[in-house]
Amino acid sequence: MILTIDIGTSTFKAALFTADGERKKSAALPLDIAVSDGLRHEAEPAQWLRAFEESIRRLGDLSSVEALVISGNGPSLVPVTGTPALSECGLVLPASAARLWLDRRAQGESAAVSAIMGAPVDPSFFLPKILWVKNNEAGLYDKTKYFLSCPEYLVYALTGEARTVFPAEGFDRWYWNDEVLDKAGLDRKKFPSFVFPGEIIGTLLPAAARRFGFSAAGTGTPVIAGGPDFFASILGVGAVHPGEACDRSGTSEGINVCTNERIMDARLMSYGHPVKPYWNLSGIISTTGKALVWARELLGIDAEPFENFFELAESAKSGAVPVFLPYLAGERAPIWDPRARGVFLGLSLSSGRAELARSVAEGICFAIRDVITVMEECGAAVRELRVSGRPGESDFLNQLKADISGRDVLVPAGRDAELVGLAALGAAALGEYGSAGEAAATMVKIRRVYHGDEKKAARYEELFAEYRGAYRALKHLNHL
Repeated sequence: MILTIDIGTSTFKAALFTADGERKKSAALPLDIAVSDGLRHEAEPAQWLRAFEESIRRLGDLSSVEALVISGNGPSLVPVTGTPALSECGLVLPASAARLWLDRRAQGESAAVSAIMGAPVDPSFFLPKILWVKNNEAGLYDKTKYFLSCPEYLVYALTGEARTVFPAEGFDRWYWNDEVLDKAGLDRKKFPSFVFPGEIIGTLLPAAARRFGFSAAGTGTPVIAGGPDFFASILGVGAVHPGEACDRSGTSEGINVCTNERIMDARLMSYGHPVKPYWNLSGIISTTGKALVWARELLGIDAEPFENFFELAESAKSGAVPVFLPYLAGERAPIWDPRARGVFLGLSLSSGRAELARSVAEGICFAIRDVITVMEECGAAVRELRVSGRPGESDFLNQLKADISGRDVLVPAGRDAELVGLAALGAAALGEYGSAGEAAATMVKIRRVYHGDEKKAARYEELFAEYRGAYRALKHLNHL
């Protein structure tokens, strides 16, 4: 049995899988986020430890677990100030507030790091955040033992081994080496050595293994690097051949397409694919699911079920609503503008709750199409979108994505692609398959396919041009 864990932005998930990909049990717990001044997005790291303990309590008997595989949201930074311990209350690992991937306060530091790297590095990434801590919280910087990501924090608490998971070849721009750290004036000792996804970081501390019911307390239960959540999702939807794209929908949206060769463009990110020898071309949209939550609250729609929002949106006429730019916390791909802001373009007295709801849903799909369009401008083929995440469970939204993007939208049978991908990584690491790609191809089954409506294509082509033009026309206003 393989225990998979993914630390999302708003949800902590865990599941038990067999080596052939059958999910036996799962658990999900909500997580809290603190937001202030529109730029600062933080979380208390200790809640991830509490969520781990509650999750395994819900999962029950763990005596057959052969390995743990852990991933999480990113780039989220945890300044760890102490060492792991196990008290009567549970796991303990002192740390300051985590700066989540949404956090964009380090804009000045982003410019400095970009100059060192010779290429743009967004304020949301690790090095700008770490440099911000040094420049603005010198006491915390001095006290920090290690700078870790959120899954690395949990791994350290469970194994006593601090490591940085380097996702794949080509990630150099967003990580570091000794020369980069020296140029930035950062202390090398605070940056643990690298491992890659699928590698064993360490084994459970004996006290933790006994406390939580893992039977291998004597020999050690291995803990395997899962890497960033998007990396696991690519495997979890089975996007393992060129032209297949993973559309990872959640608080944000990541479009990752498999390519034969590496494609370089400043508007996108390019790095090694989980399946060698392929490459991954990626564009991250900052606030898609978050925009849906914002709109739902703004319009006074009940939080559950989420389908209430989509039912309202579906009641508005297709292609006859305001154009919405979902830049509610700046935007990453393809414009990389931390000062970009959301816009409703074309409001009128006929714009009611339904029209605004549909406008937000369409705006998310235009953002996806924007990334896909840039990918194809660069020479990549994007044949299909394989969706994951809670918004990807909506028939309305999946059909809208197909209509606006002009691509087939495929829905895998297994929910929570991150966990399925982690199971594939774990099974490969345990020798059950020759590679993680082989494991994913076996484990992932497609439940449904959505085809675009050709009758709507022309109108959405016009609206997409308006979407792109709106940002260019209004950009200068955001920067006043």
